[in-house]
Amino acid sequence: MLETASRKRSLDQKFWIALGLYSVLGLGVWFTLGEGTTFVFGRPVEIRLIPLLVLGTFVFRTVMAREADKIRRRTSEDAGKL
Repeated sequence: MLETASRKRSLDQKFWIALGLYSVLGLGVWFTLGEGTTFVFGRPVEIRLIPLLVLGTFVFRTVMAREADKIRRRTSEDAGKL
């Protein structure tokens, strides 16, 4: 029981550190890339939005992995109670 609580705390801490680093990277992209545009599928898109979209997919993947781990942990705890 203590081991799982410690593991959960460690994973939560890593999750928040990862989100903090993603936000620092996003701010770095926003303030360092120029305001130029490029054409994507025939439409003008701001250059700085492209790396932000990539970072957004990493954030989404990180959040989904955390939620999946929570569900797995909950189902394994429920199976252990039976």
